Amino acid sequence: MFAEPAVGTSVRLHGWVRRARSSGGLLFLVIRDRTGSVQVTAKRDVLGEEAFQKASQLQLEGSLELEGTVATDPRAPGGREVRATSIHVIDAGAPFPIFKDQTEEYRLDKRHLVIRSSEHVATFRVKAELLAAFRRFLAAEDVLEMTPSVLTGNAAEGGSEAFQFDYFGRPGYLSQTAQLYLEALLVPNERVYALTPSFRAEKSRTPRHLTEYLHLEVELAWCDLDSLLEFIERMIATSVAEVAQRCAPELKELGRAPEELTSLAPPFRRMPYSEALDRLKEKGFDVSWGSDLRTAEEAALTMEERAPIFVTHFPKELKAFYMLETPSDARTAEAADLLAPEGFGEIVGASCRETDIAKLTERLRANNVDPAEYEWYFEIRRHGNVPHAGFGLGVERVLRWMLRREHIRETTPFPRTPSRHTP
Repeated sequence: MFAEPAVGTSVRLHGWVRRARSSGGLLFLVIRDRTGSVQVTAKRDVLGEEAFQKASQLQLEGSLELEGTVATDPRAPGGREVRATSIHVIDAGAPFPIFKDQTEEYRLDKRHLVIRSSEHVATFRVKAELLAAFRRFLAAEDVLEMTPSVLTGNAAEGGSEAFQFDYFGRPGYLSQTAQLYLEALLVPNERVYALTPSFRAEKSRTPRHLTEYLHLEVELAWCDLDSLLEFIERMIATSVAEVAQRCAPELKELGRAPEELTSLAPPFRRMPYSEALDRLKEKGFDVSWGSDLRTAEEAALTMEERAPIFVTHFPKELKAFYMLETPSDARTAEAADLLAPEGFGEIVGASCRETDIAKLTERLRANNVDPAEYEWYFEIRRHGNVPHAGFGLGVERVLRWMLRREHIRETTPFPRTPSRHTP
């Protein structure tokens, strides 16, 4: 918190108690604010009896303001401490109910308090920097940020995974993706993106699934699959390296060496789906053409990798109705998933978009969806239709890989899962 030139200067601080203990007439506090933590020592004969007694009642997370002098102390964290001349207790606080060895369910019930931990503070600072880095990259690439609605009348990815609600007597859905709206916004702007919450009513209880997550989605006109994958890998490598440079202390606190991320560089390996099946069979997986790649299969493909890899050209039946059929192979879609290394799984889904209304209609009917519900989406293609492609990135999944978190719930302040929507 304090550098060498600060020694001997008078300071006024506001903060919260991180640790506290007393020894006779001497009080030791570690307090934190947004810039970090510092040790504070306070003597009874300096503060006075009344102020000393009040300060001694401070609980963990109690709030205070103080004045004092910065001093050198090699025993203090960071080698600096503040020797208090006055302490004013703002709120002594009740005994703090969070400590080690509590059950995960209890800690999730108390999430509003658990997120004060130094680990969560570091995590969410990295996340904020990651969001800023993505935005800087997209701005430099002349991709315009848009603000599509998260309330919709269409279940874009499939009704079984959409949260449906009554919208004034009509079916409404929480958005699974902003893609359809971004495609509408693409025509006047050519390159657009949105950063919005997305919602999936999947009853998946895995370390990488949330029912609400932050979704970065990009649509690019005049773009084929190769160009799209090059864009994605540049964005990932550039943004992750920037975060590693700007958040080196936080990464080290969380156990991730920054240089492991700054060394990431494109191109990323590209593996056709058919090759992925062959590799999985060699590893003993019972897979065949049309098998989806689940958590275990993705982990097996990437456990020994040190950089993300693209798996490309999936069977079109595995992908959404709006993905373009591969011109040279009617069985597959011009689509790719980016899998994070070390078994962390899919972090990006990408594809070229189908522009032929007849093919879109056919795919919708094959999925038992009434094409009339997508008439507005078809109309986009009747007026200035162009080849285009796009992708969706799960921010929490990227962060989980970057920080090597065991569970994705540690990458969002208030995780939403099939069993939890509070606090």
